[in-house]
Amino acid sequence: MTTQTNSAPFIEVRNAYKRFGDYLVVENLSMRIERGEIVALLGRTGAGKSTVMSMLMGTIGCDSGEVRVAGVDPSVDFQALRGKMAVAFQTDRLLPWRTAVENVELGLQILNRPKKETREAALKWLERVKLKGAENKYVHELSGGMRQRVSLARALAVDPELVFLDEVFSQLDHVTSQVLRKDFAQIVRDVGKTCVFVTHRIEDALDIADRVFVLAPPAQVCLEIRIDKNMRKDTGVLAQLHDQIERAIGGDESEHVSPMTQEL
Repeated sequence: MTTQTNSAPFIEVRNAYKRFGDYLVVENLSMRIERGEIVALLGRTGAGKSTVMSMLMGTIGCDSGEVRVAGVDPSVDFQALRGKMAVAFQTDRLLPWRTAVENVELGLQILNRPKKETREAALKWLERVKLKGAENKYVHELSGGMRQRVSLARALAVDPELVFLDEVFSQLDHVTSQVLRKDFAQIVRDVGKTCVFVTHRIEDALDIADRVFVLAPPAQVCLEIRIDKNMRKDTGVLAQLHDQIERAIGGDESEHVSPMTQEL
């Protein structure tokens, strides 16, 4: 459920610009994200989505403007957000010499959590992502969907306030991706986390996001859409939103065409 308050937003970007040399990547970007929202940053390749997420994570700073996460600039005061943010990537980035449960434990070990607490949390989260029974399997014994579930469990096990996902669902087949993103969204809503995810696939955004920011290059919001559960039940409304987003994205149709169409 989206949480709306009159206080300062959990994440706020105001008039942000970012250049890499002579290349303008982010131009006058502004957005507000409330605590408890699932938000999609959607756009075609080259729209600056990953750069915007890196700014929110604090791995790069903006050249001008402001970025605030939980009231602090993540690129300046990253330590203030240590343990409050977690990220999962397009590739699962699991350590092949570790079992599933040992991979989930990694973030907790970095935070120096007690050994017993670490193992209990890892087992709990593997069960929550529907991998009970696979705790002692090594990476090569897991399917692509199972590996991404381990990656998501690892991100959630540290009990972050904010979860970033960078194209997490894009390498999976259509059916596996659909099941995983719905399972993940349900977990995030159940535990009240804030989630920002980057995707170039419209279906990912329509399926789980409370709000969609469509980015046009250089990264700026060209369309913002709110989606609630009733809208998600109406195939006609979803088709209209899909068309609206597709027009806003523009570019090469093959980059954001429906996965079902691609398979046909």
